[in-house]
Amino acid sequence: MSILFILIPVSIMLGGIGLGAFFWALKSDQFSDLEGDAQRILIDREPDEAPEPGAGDPEAEPIRR
Repeated sequence: MSILFILIPVSIMLGGIGLGAFFWALKSDQFSDLEGDAQRILIDREPDEAPEPGAGDPEAEPIRR
C-alpha cells in the first residue's frame, strides 16, 4: 500500500511531462501540414528529381559544402 505514495506522484509527473510535450508540439507548429506528409510518402520520385535541401521550406538554409 505504501507503493501508492510513490506511484501516484510519478504517474502525475509523467502525465504532466506528456501534456507539456503536446502543448510544445502545438506551439511549434508540428501539426501544421498533416495531409502534405501523408501524401508525400506515397509519391515515387526518381533520385534525380529529388528537391534541393531547403527547397520546400523558405526558412531553411541550404547545406553548404
